[in-house]
Amino acid sequence: MVKDIQVLNEKETRGGFGEGILEAGRKNPNVIALTADLLGSLKLQAFIKEFPDRFVQCGIAEANMIGIAAGMTIGGKIPYTTTFANFSTGRVYDQIRQSVAYSGKNVKICASHAGLTLGEDGATHQILEDIGLMKMLPGMTVIVPCDFNQTKAATIAIADYEGPVYLRFGRPKWPNFTPEGQEFQIGKAQVLNEGTDITLFACGHLVWKCVEAGRILEEKGYSVELINIHTIKPLDEEAVLKSISKTRCAVTAEEHNVLGGLGDSIAQVAARHLPIPIEYVGTNDTFGESGKPTELLTKYGLDTPNIVAAAEKAIARKKG
Repeated sequence: MVKDIQVLNEKETRGGFGEGILEAGRKNPNVIALTADLLGSLKLQAFIKEFPDRFVQCGIAEANMIGIAAGMTIGGKIPYTTTFANFSTGRVYDQIRQSVAYSGKNVKICASHAGLTLGEDGATHQILEDIGLMKMLPGMTVIVPCDFNQTKAATIAIADYEGPVYLRFGRPKWPNFTPEGQEFQIGKAQVLNEGTDITLFACGHLVWKCVEAGRILEEKGYSVELINIHTIKPLDEEAVLKSISKTRCAVTAEEHNVLGGLGDSIAQVAARHLPIPIEYVGTNDTFGESGKPTELLTKYGLDTPNIVAAAEKAIARKKG
């Protein structure tokens, strides 16, 4: 039952990254941290204290940081670049495309403060297009973990993965509910609950919102399948098809524009193999604005009641 999924505590997913890169650094001496003047925001203090000779402060020069990281891979290093998601992608897309993706460099692009939950910094910093930008790059792996523990596990796992990775996480404290010390499997969806009436596919902060929505839907008598798509690319198509072949309708939920994100990926799989009613929860072709994270999620339709309404609409469409 979805109601059995319990919160362990509340922690920032960026804190999971900070602990994860420290652990990755201890396991692999080739792991290098680079930042664009945001070491505090990316929680790099512990890594820098333990490995001062494996840290590069690039200053507010994100394009240069990507170029430095690409060069480091030639010598066998595993560079983790760190800054806000907006500056990790939109500001440096040309450098990522040309110097990292095109040549398949082993760079780990680690992006914090993604989506609306960046909050008061407003629209200029709340990138809602980055998943789409990055998943369209050939050979780029795109990972969006759901909580502190999973972000830590993903940060450790990508050090052993050969190839460019985009790792997206957030700023605020958020429910931490997945197991501590878990093994993170890139490209393998996480089934949090099995059900037969509706599938909720989600990534990032919206996974917890789907847990909340799932509880409400269960109280209304629906059997809910809840799947955490922490790896947007490569997508676990087998898990997607197995689920929708059973439930025959779905909702996708993401802290991202519905154009180009998780929802598009799920819809493409369904369109090719098993067309079903799908409803999409995400921002709708809009920028964000300054405000408190949870209030912004509500204003832009990314909260629990909107997921419940989307699920009931999908179920109604299935019934015809």
